[in-house]
Amino acid sequence: MAAALNVSVVAADQEVWAGEATMVVARTVEGEIGILAGHEPMLAILASGEVRVTLADGKKIVAEAADGFLSVANNVVTIVARKAGLV
Repeated sequence: MAAALNVSVVAADQEVWAGEATMVVARTVEGEIGILAGHEPMLAILASGEVRVTLADGKKIVAEAADGFLSVANNVVTIVARKAGLV
């Protein structure tokens, strides 16, 4: 089994989703990015759009996020947005 990512999707007023995942795909102002376990630390500005989280069983969680950022460090992915919600 591949190493897991600990993912949090947070809106300004609430936590939208948190859990373990194998992959996260999000739109940034520089383009779409995919994150797997072992990804280098980074900080990116989100573009409005979908954040797709793939769980270990292959199911996907999809959230809309706008006006925020994404950070990656030590297999922890944090997405903080002014507005976010599950689709």
